[in-house]
Amino acid sequence: MHRVIAHLDMDAFFASVEQRDNPALRGKPVVVGAPPTQRGVVCAASYEARKFGVRSAMPSATAGRLCPKGVFVRPRMDRYKEESGFILKIMAETSAVIEPMSIDEAYLDLSARCQGEDADASLLLCVPIARQLKERIRSERGLTATIGIASNKLLAKIASDFEKPDGLTVVSERDKVQFLRPLPARVLATSRP
Repeated sequence: MHRVIAHLDMDAFFASVEQRDNPALRGKPVVVGAPPTQRGVVCAASYEARKFGVRSAMPSATAGRLCPKGVFVRPRMDRYKEESGFILKIMAETSAVIEPMSIDEAYLDLSARCQGEDADASLLLCVPIARQLKERIRSERGLTATIGIASNKLLAKIASDFEKPDGLTVVSERDKVQFLRPLPARVLATSRP
């Protein structure tokens, strides 16, 4: 049996939930975390805030200096957990074996559903499932997800980081060396499953 693993990663999850729930925040540089005038760190940053260099785990004061027009929002962990539950239910309907990794990412083992003539054909059979999953999350939850598909967890995780936000990347067995070759070595260190 050929292994087919998808890694689903929600795009700027906390910040995206805040932008969805409060339309006045859409298109603005949203920083979820402590305000820059208080001691604390950034939990999440919208893609608009990331353009200024704001990243998760960064001190809020630094984020405030980098992005002076950033809109700082206190985290609502109960809301994010609730939303994560809805997304997990959508994932479960794929009949995949699901391995949640955090509140906003999970591995889906689709091997039983996607078996083709060879490993690469098996990977390609899962592309429509991934597209449907992304579309359901968008239409039912108003959020976007990025998915990477490969023959193992490490490659699937790297693939999901490759084309964010709202991407879908397949790393074929035939092309995996060419896919990995130009990437910096730190990608392998930070993408452990």
